[in-house]
This record gives sequence, C-alpha cells and structure tokens, in this order.
Amino acid sequence: MQIAELIARWDLNEGKPYKGSLIDWGAYGGDGKEPPADIGCMCAQGQVLHTIGGWEPERLLNVDQAEADHETAALLNISRAHAILLRQVNDSVDGAPSIVLTDPGKVLGGEWSKLLDFWWHIDQMRGKDWLNVAARDAASVAARVAARDAARVAASDAARVAASDAASYAARDAASVAARVAARDAASDAASYAASYAASEIQGAHIFAAAKRPFYFLPMFGFATPADIPARPADYGVTQ
Repeated sequence: MQIAELIARWDLNEGKPYKGSLIDWGAYGGDGKEPPADIGCMCAQGQVLHTIGGWEPERLLNVDQAEADHETAALLNISRAHAILLRQVNDSVDGAPSIVLTDPGKVLGGEWSKLLDFWWHIDQMRGKDWLNVAARDAASVAARVAARDAARVAASDAARVAASDAASYAARDAASVAARVAARDAASDAASYAASYAASEIQGAHIFAAAKRPFYFLPMFGFATPADIPARPADYGVTQ
C-alpha cells in the first residue's frame, strides 16, 4: 500500500487512525481475539509503519516512539519533525491527519514551506553543528527570554490566523514542539530548545518583518532570515 491509498482511507473514515499510541493492542486482538480486517486500531504512524514499512503489530506495540518517528520519516521521505507533527495532529485533533501531508499550511501557517526546509536542515545536522548552536546560545539570559517570548507570541498569532478550526489547537505549538523533539536525540537541551524557538520565529516571520524585529534564534543555525534556509530536496515527500 502507498501513502496515497492510506490518505484516501483516512479521508473517507475507512481505517480512520487510532489516537494515543501506535496500536490499540486489545482491539487488534492482543487478548487472543482474531485480529480485525481493518487497520483502524493503529494510529497514522502505525498504519504507515505496518502497511508501507511492513512492521508486524508486535513491533508497533513494543517500539520506542523516537524510533517510530525516525522510521515514519524515512518511509515518507519527510523530516522527523514532520513525522512528529503527523503524530501530534493525529492524537489531538478530530478527523483525519491527512492535512499534515496534503496541506501543511493549514496547520503551520503561511510560512509552512520554510518550516519544512528548516526541519529538513536540522535532520542533516551533526554533533559539531549542534555544539555550535549551543555555543551561540550563550548570550545573556535577559536577551534570550525576551527573544523566546517574542518568538512564541508571533508563532501563536500566525497559527491562529492561518489554521483551520480543526487544526487550531495543534497549530499553536506544533512547529516548535516538533522541532524540539526531533532535535532532542542529537542535541543538548539548550540547542534543542533553540531549534524550537527558531521554528517559532519562522512561523511568525511576517510578524517579525512588520515589526522590523531581527531574528534571534534562527541565526544560531547560520541563517539571518528564513529566506536563507536552503530548500529541502525536490523529491521531499515523494515515496514512489
């Protein structure tokens, strides 16, 4: 099965994803019952891993979530943060999570494309790159706190204006949380939070521009503005 077939099932409520974990083991048949014919007992990531990745249900039950995020990203040829966003929206919003893959702007706002570029970029970063980010984050606490607050307010405003009603809750913190979780395995706490706030700055970039306010966290990654972030690969999200 390809991702297009899964998305079609989600949008028709056939195989609508489970919420809260990769698999509802009891509903699948983990208590000795015959496994169900449909895969609605699996969340969006679980359905991708099972139907596209060939994972057995037992693996869905026992795998670490970070590994599931990584493998979902690999199977869909997207960033880890994007895979985490799929999980976030699946678990927190009514309806199908297909919007995360088919129309991410309705969750992330108008700067969605640059957010995807940034998320792809941080996936390519290595240990020394994250050490450089942490070193650049050694500015005064007062400056960092003020910049953090500005980033979060801008991101919240941008998401509230751009998001659909169904996605508005997830949109508030989606970009920043996804970036932080994606970076956490590779980076120190300080650097992973810098990724979180840089994502918020990107999400609210037009608000920063209107206020003529310089970016604070994004330059820690070597980019003065979102326009400087290199584009993700042309085959991003293409799985066949």
